[in-house]
This record gives sequence, C-alpha cells and structure tokens, in this order.
Amino acid sequence: MPATRSAKRRLSTSPEPTSPKKVAKSRSANQKAAQPQIINNAGAQSDASHTADQGSELVPQLTFSFYEAREHLCGVDARFVDVFSRLRCKPFEELEHIHPFRALTSSILSQQISTLAARSIHHRFLRLYDPALPENREEYSGSFFPTPAQVAVTDLTTLRTAGLSQRKAEYIHDLAERFADGRLSASKIFESSDEELAELLLPVRGIGQWTVDMFAIFSLRRPDILPVGDLGVQRGVLRWFLSQHSPSHAFPASPTKASPKKKTTKRDKKEDADMVPNEADELARPSTPPPVDSGAPALPPAFTPSIERTLKKTFVDQPPQALPAGLTVAEMKSRLDGKKKIKGAFLTPEQMTELTESWRPYRSIAVYFMWALADAQVAAT
Repeated sequence: MPATRSAKRRLSTSPEPTSPKKVAKSRSANQKAAQPQIINNAGAQSDASHTADQGSELVPQLTFSFYEAREHLCGVDARFVDVFSRLRCKPFEELEHIHPFRALTSSILSQQISTLAARSIHHRFLRLYDPALPENREEYSGSFFPTPAQVAVTDLTTLRTAGLSQRKAEYIHDLAERFADGRLSASKIFESSDEELAELLLPVRGIGQWTVDMFAIFSLRRPDILPVGDLGVQRGVLRWFLSQHSPSHAFPASPTKASPKKKTTKRDKKEDADMVPNEADELARPSTPPPVDSGAPALPPAFTPSIERTLKKTFVDQPPQALPAGLTVAEMKSRLDGKKKIKGAFLTPEQMTELTESWRPYRSIAVYFMWALADAQVAAT
C-alpha cells in the first residue's frame, strides 16, 4: 500500500565498491539495524503512548542494508544482476514518510473496487473531515488525512455518505477505534516483529494476511516478507524457477493482458461500491501500478519481453535449484498454463517457501521483481 509522496528521498544507485576494504567501509556506513524514528503530525518526536503517536508517521529509513540485500540475491542467482539493472526496487530505494493509520485505512477503502472508484471514495472520505477541499479530486494534491480519533467518533451513516458499503464503514470504524484507544499505535507497529505485526492487525475487521503482507512490504519496508497467497507472486516465482529447468519453454501470455477490457457500466460501479472484501479476493493484483491515491499497493510495471534473455541465462557455478518434492518440470508447465492449478493457485504455501528459501532474509526485494515478471510478455521460442 503506498505511502504519501511527502518527504520522498532517493538512495544512491551508483555502483558499489568491489575491493574488500571499500566494501567493508560501505557496509559499515549502511543502515544495518536502525530503529525507526517516530514523529507526530506536528513534527516533534513522540513517546510510546497511544495518545501521542496514534496519528504518527515513520521517518524514511531502512532497517537493513539494501546493498547487502542486492549482493545476497545476486549471489544466490546471478540473473538478479540483470533484474536490478532493469528495474528500481521502489519501496526500498525511494523512501517516503509512512502513516500507518492512513495506509491501512486507504487499503481497506480500495478493497474490491476499481481504481477509479477507489480514488473517488478516498477523496469523498477526506472531504467528510475537511469540507473545504475541492469537490473535484483532480483539483486536490494535498496530504490531509483525518486522525483516528476523528474517524472513531464518526457514525457509520456519515461514513457511508462517502460511498462506503455498510461493512467497509464498519471496518474503517473498527480500525480507527483501535488506533484511538491504544490497541494499535505507530510505536507498537514499528517495534513489532513480522509475527507480532500479524497478531496486531489480523483481529481488525477487513484486514487479512495479504493486507498485512502488503503493509509490511510497501509501508514498513520489512525485508523478508513472502506473500504466499498472492497469485501474481506465485506466477512470477513459477516462471522464474521453471526457466531455470526449462530455458526453452514458451510462457503463455498473462491472462490479465490477454483478456479484452470490459466496459464499466453504471451497474458495475454500484456493485463495486457494495462489494465486501474477503481474503480470497485479496489475491488479485492489477497489471500496472495503480495511482498512489487509490490506496492500492504501488506494484511495479511488467518487464518488457526482453526479460526472456535474462530468464534463459545459465551459469556453470549456479546449477538449477532443486524443486520441492512432488513438483516436476511438467507439473510446473501445466500449472502455468492453467491446467493443473491447486484450488486456483499456482503453488502451495509450502512450495513457495521452499523455492524461495535461498532468498532469505531478503525475500521482500525478490518478491517485488516477481510481480513485474508475473505479467511480463515473453515471446514464444
């Protein structure tokens, strides 16, 4: 889920030094285990109390070395060298201030509806708390967002006037109440482990494991998250490892690209507004990055067809990774073709975990590229 565009800063992408002394110096200068600094909306440093940080934000800062993450992935699979040169890993290279309540609220608002509807509802939601904002969202480019306390005292009927369904209004209200009364806070979120983060967020109505994973990657920039249930990641992982074992395999076109676009009717828009989020439908992903104000994760664009050359590369000192028990090359091809999916999935959670084991502890970075690979148009051979 995207953060606001305020206070954006880029990390250097210039080549790193290669000599042992320079590498050591570079690594010592990198952020290794920095603790995120929490500031409140007024800009002053906050304590851990929920009254102080319920509307706080996270200063842009990685808690690990991106250089070491890149070196690790390239070390276990040299194809990543080309991947890093093709596409910036934006969540970890272009850092932005993070607002936990805003990010989670925007994620819920955007569930189950089109990007256009999400942007409209998002803006109407903002206008509930600042009527001075222009009615036309295209005329507004500010960063205003209501506090949890403001939303918590808003009745459901009022929330629904922004275009929310009854259940979405209940979900937003539940989230706001948890931030307002201290069950959730910026400090609790920032200081939690990956497991503790799930324990904090999964009890919130309308938030499932996929939302937690997206929040951990795109907002908190956690380095080792594997969204095992995301179909885009599954498809990318399957393509990535199948190409190691069968470089000549001609990948089918992405279903999202091959299907013609359906015209949106007034009835469709009404159904969009009334749809109820559920964990199964959270698995879908758009083919192109959604606008930052839609509330959806800022996923990468698809690789160009030339990524085929990267996929087919082989290295003498890096033999193909062993496949999980019971998963053959023929089985992988059938699943990718859509003939032998497992309950609609390309890979099981166990297979996803085993295939990506060598990417630890930087699976989030590799996962970002798998989204770009999922929809890549690879020419037949």
